[in-house]
Amino acid sequence: MSTVASLPPAFRRALAPMVACAALAAMLGGVLGEGASAWQWLHWMTKPLATVLVIVAALAWPPITSRYRRRVVTGLACSLVGDVLLMWPGDLFVAGLVAFLIAHLSFIGGFLGDSRLGARPLAWFGCLLLATLNLAWLWPSIPPALRVAVVAYALVLAAMAALALGRASVHAGDALARPARRAAIGGLLFMLGDSLLAWDRFHGALPLAAVWILGSYYAAVWFIARSVARDEGVAATDAMQASTT
Repeated sequence: MSTVASLPPAFRRALAPMVACAALAAMLGGVLGEGASAWQWLHWMTKPLATVLVIVAALAWPPITSRYRRRVVTGLACSLVGDVLLMWPGDLFVAGLVAFLIAHLSFIGGFLGDSRLGARPLAWFGCLLLATLNLAWLWPSIPPALRVAVVAYALVLAAMAALALGRASVHAGDALARPARRAAIGGLLFMLGDSLLAWDRFHGALPLAAVWILGSYYAAVWFIARSVARDEGVAATDAMQASTT
């Protein structure tokens, strides 16, 4: 990890455009891939590539703590596995769901490193309410064999988002304010993207589904990955203080 963290600043600055280009290619391939093998191959290649680049971004900056970075990178690696499983030919939906569930548990472990489980009850109430309403609307369309897995996943996802929001509130105004806000934004975007995925799969095809689902997903993992990095202003201040002591 230390080798990746020593990447030159120019490469770090290029990571966001690189992720954006790979994500846009994955969306394009997803929209145009039906019945067109060339576009389908574009989707299959660039969908995991974008997540790999997001993992590189999580490793590219000095972390707020090594423990937090390990948990986030583990979660992103599980998300990469979920990416591959969900797009693999054949129905591997449950396997993909399990991979993403483990990812969210890993993110939760990272968030609990500097925050408490019940730090902000209102965040829990809001996220669980949204998850419950979404499940209630989709319930008749979810196959009975998948209901337990879908409910378990929805609850873990809501817990991850609630913890991220609570942690952002706890750290408001301190040195972790910006990284914690990034993680909270990522948690909410994950809920949005997975809600769209569930509606597309169980309720009915969404127009341009790949754009909305992948767009929110890649934004979510990007913000969570960037929550690993220390705030640049704080890092610069620490470096100056270290150089004068």
